Amino acid sequence: MATGGNPMFQSKAFREQMRPAGDSNTQRTVEPMSAQSLQDLYNSPSAGPAQTGRLTYNDVVSKTVLMFGALVITAVIGWQIPALMLPGVIIGLVLGLVNSFKREPSPVLIMLYAAAEGLFLGGISQVIDGMYPGAAIQAVIATFSVFAVTLALYRSGKYRATPKMTRMFFIAMGAYLVFSLVNLGLMLFGVTDGMFGLRSGWLGLAIGALAVLLATYSLVLDFTQIQRGVEQGAPAKFAWTAAFGLTVTMVWLYVEILRIIAILREN
Repeated sequence: MATGGNPMFQSKAFREQMRPAGDSNTQRTVEPMSAQSLQDLYNSPSAGPAQTGRLTYNDVVSKTVLMFGALVITAVIGWQIPALMLPGVIIGLVLGLVNSFKREPSPVLIMLYAAAEGLFLGGISQVIDGMYPGAAIQAVIATFSVFAVTLALYRSGKYRATPKMTRMFFIAMGAYLVFSLVNLGLMLFGVTDGMFGLRSGWLGLAIGALAVLLATYSLVLDFTQIQRGVEQGAPAKFAWTAAFGLTVTMVWLYVEILRIIAILREN
């Protein structure tokens, strides 16, 4: 399967943990087992992933729920105090980069990331919803609808990551990031007006649609990495890695959909 998306899945620690047991050049001396020992081993109950400390889908779901719980709580605070939006986005960006490139997942830093992003999302949602009433709830419903459809298509086998599509994804992501940085610079220096700078009107809608498509493919990459982790016996601690990747993608997807709704309501 193609890989990509969450950098933590590409870390050396993650690859070493998923290396099959006995994959080394050293020779081991195996002591022969007695007939009674073999019988006792045969009669003992088999251990599932939860008992062997290996990653399970339930682990991923529980950690993701914890992150979304923290995000929702701080989003309520951000909604009440929109001024916290700026520190939230800055702290979230820093923690997002730190968590992406850490050797192993840090539950504390990952939860702090979710809390910071909640402040940002609450603030920006309140601002947009104040201008266009109902925009925030529309964006929430649309975001989870896209997630549900993408997951259903992935589970059915109709939407899968391929090497060619993944290469195209990273090329498009690079172009999108360059454009976003240029647009941000123009907005900061007052070259463009409007809430979204160059991302207004029909051009803004087209770029927003591209961003939503990129986010859905990023979800597919997240699902692929989670499936690989479970099937190859990754350690249970990497459930935090999976939850982090899903949360990053969902935050991105929500912001893009909220922006599209604002542009449509403005026009």
